[in-house]
Amino acid sequence: MTSLYSKRLTKELRDLQKNPPEGVEVEEASNFLKWTLCLTGARGSVYEGEKFKLEFRFTPQYPLEAPEVVFIRPYVPIHPHVNRCILNMNTTTDETEYIHWSPVQTVAHVCLSIISMMSSCTKKELPPDNDLYVKNASASPKKTAWAFQ
Repeated sequence: MTSLYSKRLTKELRDLQKNPPEGVEVEEASNFLKWTLCLTGARGSVYEGEKFKLEFRFTPQYPLEAPEVVFIRPYVPIHPHVNRCILNMNTTTDETEYIHWSPVQTVAHVCLSIISMMSSCTKKELPPDNDLYVKNASASPKKTAWAFQ
C-alpha cells in the first residue's frame, strides 16, 4: 500500500464522515479496496428521496488512477447515462465533451457530480443502447470504450 493512497483515502473518508455533502452517506468503508456509499435523489428532481448505492473500487494507484464506480443492484437509477449498473462518466450532459479523471477529484466530487447529473434528468429512461451494452459489457467500467455521435 502506497503512502499517497492510504493518506488520501484516510483523509477523504474522515471528511465524508465528518461533513458529508447533502445526499451522500458512507455506508461501508472498512478498507481501502472498496467503499459503499448511499446517494439520495435531490429535492425537486425525478429521483427525489430515492436511495441509490454506489461501490467505489480503488487500486493502490489512487488518486493518480480513477476508482471504478458502479451502482449496486437493486439501487440503480433508470437514467440515460447509466448502463446496467455502470455509470458512464465519460461525457457531460450534451455528450460532446469528455470528463477526464484528475487526481484533484475526490469520492465526494464524484458523488456530487452523479447527484447533479441525476438532478438534471427530466425523464427516467434507459440509454438507447442499454440492451446491447448489457449483452457485451465487461464487469469493469474501465474496460468499456465509450463512443458517441
